[in-house]
Amino acid sequence: MTDESATPYDPREKASKVVAVVDGQKRIVGQSYNRGKNATFGPSESQLTRPTGLQRHLVTGLMPDDQFIDAETTIVAFGSCFANNISTYLNNLGYNVSTKKDNVAYISRMGDGMVNTYAIRQQFEWAWNNVVPKEDLWSGYNAEKFGYDEGVRLRTAELFDAADVFIITLGLSEIWYDEPTGEVFWRAVPKDKYDPERHKFRIANFGESLENLRAIYGLIRAKRPDATIVFTVSPVALAATFRPISCVVANTESKAILRAAIGEMMREKQPSDPKLFYFPSYEIVTEAFHHPFGNDRRHVQPHVLELNMKTFERYFCKTDISDKDLENAYAGALLIDKELGGNDQAAVKARINDQKNADREKYNADLKARGSNKINSLGAQRQAARDKAAAARGKTPDLSKNEKLAAAKAARTAEAKALRASKKEADAETANARKLAKRAERKEARASAAATNGKAA
Repeated sequence: MTDESATPYDPREKASKVVAVVDGQKRIVGQSYNRGKNATFGPSESQLTRPTGLQRHLVTGLMPDDQFIDAETTIVAFGSCFANNISTYLNNLGYNVSTKKDNVAYISRMGDGMVNTYAIRQQFEWAWNNVVPKEDLWSGYNAEKFGYDEGVRLRTAELFDAADVFIITLGLSEIWYDEPTGEVFWRAVPKDKYDPERHKFRIANFGESLENLRAIYGLIRAKRPDATIVFTVSPVALAATFRPISCVVANTESKAILRAAIGEMMREKQPSDPKLFYFPSYEIVTEAFHHPFGNDRRHVQPHVLELNMKTFERYFCKTDISDKDLENAYAGALLIDKELGGNDQAAVKARINDQKNADREKYNADLKARGSNKINSLGAQRQAARDKAAAARGKTPDLSKNEKLAAAKAARTAEAKALRASKKEADAETANARKLAKRAERKEARASAAATNGKAA
C-alpha cells in the first residue's frame, strides 16, 4: 500500500476523524462514511507539483507493468491530434510507426482528422470487413473528396494486419450525419455538398460512443488478438460548436462523453485483457498545468506536449528514460508553466516560440538528411545482429518484419491491381456491349425507315 492511499485511523485524534497520510502529509478527514482500505486521495497543489507528482497522482494504476515497444514493434496511430503527436515523436526516435511511413491509407493522410468514434469505426469496418458507406462521407482537410478506392482499403487493411500496437485518440462528440442513411461524416459537411434537407447535426451520446468503442475493440481483437490497444482523449478543445450554447460548455460535454465511454469500456474489457490501456494525455494537460494552452486556448504548449510524449515513452517504450529523468522533465515543464503566470509573460512566450521554431527547423533538417523514408536505424541494427548470429549458427536468417511486410504489401498490391484490371475489363466489355446494342438500334431504325418509305411510295 502506498503512502498516498493509506488511511490509518489514529486513536489520538478526535473519534469522529480519520487520519490519512497522503504523500507524506497528514490529512484529517471525516469518518462518517466507509472509505475502504485503499482510498486514493486527490493531491493538493503542493503534492501535485512535486517532481514525483506526475507518477504518483496522474498515471498511477494506468501504466503497463513492463515496457514493451521497441524498434521492431509496428505502431499504427490515428484519430485526433495526440495520435499524430505521439507517432511523430516515436518516429523521430527511430520506432516503427507505420502510419508515418505511408502516404496511401486515409489513416495516414488524415491521421489526426478522424476525431469522432464513428469515423474511427468506419476505417476498421471498411478495411477489414469491406463495409462501404452508401454516401460520400469522407473529405480531406480542404474538403477534397476521399472516395472508397479499393487500393486504399487494401493498404489500410495491410497496416492494420501488421500492427502490434494501436494508439487511438478520440477528439469530439459533435457529429454531422446523413439523415436518410444515418451515416456519419468524418468532419463537418463540405460547403458545396451541404443539403439542409438531409444533412443534420447532433451529439453522439454516451451509448453511441460506447457502442462504437466496443465495435472498434471487437474488430481489433478478432483480427489482431495479441496487439496492444491504447486509447486516449485529445485535450484540444472545440474550435466552435454548432449548438446555440457556449462553446466552452459544449466542449466540456463533448470530452466528458468520450472520457466516460472509454472508462466504461475499460471497466468491461480490461480485467480480462492485459493489453488494453488508457493513457491520460487529457488529464496530464488539463490537471497538471495552469497555463497548458497557447493564446488560442486550444492547442497545447510545446513543453506540455513534450512531457506527455516523454511520459508515454517512459512507460510504454524500451527506453533509457528513467523515473528521475521524467521527474526532471516534469519539474522543468512546471517551471515554464509558473513563468507563464508571472510578470514577464511576453518574454516567456517569445522564448517558447523561438524554441518551437528551432525544433521545427531541426525536424525538417533531420528529414532532409535521412530522406523521406525515415529509415528505422535501430531496427536495421538489431536485424543485422540477428542475421549475423544466425549465420554463425549456420542457419539462413529468417525474414525480418520489414521484409515480411514488404512481401505482404506486394501481395496486396498485386491483388489490388488484379481487381482494377478485372474491373477495367468488365467496364470495357460493358462499353462494347453498349456500342453493339446502339448499332443494332440504329440498323433497326434505318430498316424501319426504309420500310416506311417503301410503303409511302
